Amino acid sequence: MKCGLLETLNTRYAAFYFSDSKVILDIVPYGCKEIFRFTGQRDEDSNPATDFHRMTNKLGEAWWAESKRTNRNYIASQHVLKLATRHALTDGLQRPRLVKIPTIKMEHLNCLKIQRSDLHSRELNQIIKSSYRRQVKIHHPDLGGHAATFRKIHHAYKLLLSWADDPVYIKRRGFTDKWYYDGDKKKWLQPVSTKK
Repeated sequence: MKCGLLETLNTRYAAFYFSDSKVILDIVPYGCKEIFRFTGQRDEDSNPATDFHRMTNKLGEAWWAESKRTNRNYIASQHVLKLATRHALTDGLQRPRLVKIPTIKMEHLNCLKIQRSDLHSRELNQIIKSSYRRQVKIHHPDLGGHAATFRKIHHAYKLLLSWADDPVYIKRRGFTDKWYYDGDKKKWLQPVSTKK
């Protein structure tokens, strides 16, 4: 996703989202207490990313035209921001909450048939051991299972027990329904999964 326009507009936070008929880009520049909302129409035959690029290209062209006319980048940025509708910060974009995502790979959870939501349980060690026993009864080579599958299950069991003793999380900010741009890191972050 494009970042050049957002950097030019001195963006602290931004969010991109869409509906069937519109693409929406909300921007909060550094030092501002309001949202600048840009809206573009969706094309029936294109995807939201293409529509987003079309909208940002038009905004970029407006910025370049004003920059060439005035020879002042600040004035060009102000010109582009005047093309947006303004909203109070409480109307939509606020700094998204911090989310802790377990570092465990889904393949390890799938091996033992454990749900991601179980990782937050106080009984996690017992859940891991019970799930392991159930899978061993099905996949142990002495009981007609495949050795390779059993080795994967045993490996996942060891990793999950180790993780349960010393859990590690990835911390990131994000919205559940919008792409989020962090001006400090100068990058877009995907919507945060709500699956547990």
